[in-house]
This record gives sequence, C-alpha cells and structure tokens, in this order.
Amino acid sequence: MAVIKVPQSGKVVLKVQTGVSATGTPVYRLRTFANVKPGAADGDVFAVAEGLSGLQKHTLVDVVRQDVNNLINQ
Repeated sequence: MAVIKVPQSGKVVLKVQTGVSATGTPVYRLRTFANVKPGAADGDVFAVAEGLSGLQKHTLVDVVRQDVNNLINQ
C-alpha cells in the first residue's frame, strides 16, 4: 500500500508586531497571503514575505509557510 502526496495549495503567514499592550507585552497580528504555488522554493517564498513586510509600518517577527496536500492511497 503506497500513499502518494499531491500538493494542492499553500499560503504564507506573516507575524508582525503592531504595538505594545498597557502591561508592556508586545501585540502581534497575523497577515495571511494565499495562493502560494506548492512548488515554490522556500527561499523564494521568504524573499517575497520580506518584500511584503517592507510595504507596511509594522515590524516583521516571523514567517510561516502552510502547505495543503492530498494523500491518496494506491
């Protein structure tokens, strides 16, 4: 029984610091960008994420890539 992974879609999530709370802890928000090609190289996705973060005033904290795959039993 072989299981095959078939890439479907992906998205990249940028975690940005939008401010500081009244208690002094950082406040974070997530910015999600969909329709990332499953075959795109991680370095390319990261470079685009950095470019997108440069278009906003908030500080980039983290970049997360999420891929969706179908598993088919053959």
